[in-house]
Amino acid sequence: MPLHKGSPRSEPSAEQRRLALNPFFGEADPTAGMESAPPRHKLPDAALPPATAYRLVHDELMLDGNSRLNLATFVTTWMEPQAGVLMSECTDKNMIDKDEYPRTAELERRCVAMLADLWNAPDPSTAVGCSTTGSSEACMLAALALKRRWSKRNADRYPATARPNLVMGVNVQVCWDKFCTFWEVEPRLVPMEGDRFHLDPQAAADLCDENTIGVVGILGSTFDGSYEPIEELCAALDALQERTGLDIPVHVDGASGAMVAPFLDEDLVWDFRLPRVASINTSGHKYGLVYPGVGWALWRSPAELPEELVFRVNYLGGDMPTFALNFSRPGAQVVAQYYTFLRLGREGYRAVQQASRDVARGLAERIEDLGDFRLLTRGDQLPVFALTTAPEVTAYDVFDVSRRLRERGWLVPAYTFPANRQDLSVLRIVCRNGFSSDLAELLLEDLRLLLPELRAQEHPLSRDHGPATAFHH
Repeated sequence: MPLHKGSPRSEPSAEQRRLALNPFFGEADPTAGMESAPPRHKLPDAALPPATAYRLVHDELMLDGNSRLNLATFVTTWMEPQAGVLMSECTDKNMIDKDEYPRTAELERRCVAMLADLWNAPDPSTAVGCSTTGSSEACMLAALALKRRWSKRNADRYPATARPNLVMGVNVQVCWDKFCTFWEVEPRLVPMEGDRFHLDPQAAADLCDENTIGVVGILGSTFDGSYEPIEELCAALDALQERTGLDIPVHVDGASGAMVAPFLDEDLVWDFRLPRVASINTSGHKYGLVYPGVGWALWRSPAELPEELVFRVNYLGGDMPTFALNFSRPGAQVVAQYYTFLRLGREGYRAVQQASRDVARGLAERIEDLGDFRLLTRGDQLPVFALTTAPEVTAYDVFDVSRRLRERGWLVPAYTFPANRQDLSVLRIVCRNGFSSDLAELLLEDLRLLLPELRAQEHPLSRDHGPATAFHH
């Protein structure tokens, strides 16, 4: 979450605050009792009627973007009404109170078992896992397990003379940078090169040494939606072990792809079928089709999760094993995940994800047909694609397109790629369940209407973009 300071500006005058209120917000009499609105940056002295408080907050939130038109985020923005009802029934349940809410805890356990089976764990009954607040927490838990396993193997050198490192592509989500900073691990990044926008297996293996705790492979890069070649990565590390004896485990960050590939790319080998894959995470609130925030972390067996990292707490009358950075959190999202697994099954997930991929591929092709853009990816892996302006387009850039689409309600991010390809600025479009072909047609029509004005510009309007935003949702 972003950090915030206190009051960013002085309070408006009393007259301005009085005019901030609709007279109808008076509980009974629109002409009385509404002399001034409550302060914004300190607690009000007195209470408000619930209807008034609701309207004040509701009206301010209208200035947020429309989540259904947010093509930057991977996060689920639509669920069935029945799921919403279940979530509202469970909002007051604390997920950590497993002894008080045993059925909620049981649904979490079932979800872990279902994912272990989906990801081809050697023995799903012995795979271990947990729910988290999202993939960021899940990634950090998996990385902590990698570091602890490495430190135990190198107890004679660590921490005195050895500094652990983690190998990954420069395209990783920012949570991996956070992990390395918070837990004092050296990040070793495989750069982008040419038209390769993610990790190269051999380059990753070449960065490994006796201090490498693991290699991260991403099943669905946030930059362009492409899968990293997990099977080839494991093969390169197998060859490294044959040459040097180094046994480097792999963690698969499947924040999005781990809930797409099992249904649409069944022949793709990326999961626990590869013995070198020690752990996998995913975001239930992305292509797991659940409202935020819920993630999942799984280990292929108890051997990959050191026992000393699991806390066994006597909490509120029950013995509770827990491995998490957070403690209290609502059980609603876990219940919603189980509902969605039960509701859709394999065939249902396949149909939903195929529809998203079909929309992405169709929209990508039609944008390409406009002639002004060059596709980097086509939505045929994750239902996500990235594009940039064609070489002959000089009147405008992707930042101009993003800004003009925002005027029409569409949130389409523009950003610059990281080191070695900072010359490349792109637009990225995420197609999620709920982004239908009708909405895609509306986006395409708005883009068509904007192009004549953009083409008429003398030059791009945003020449100095400052620090580019990667939109790592």
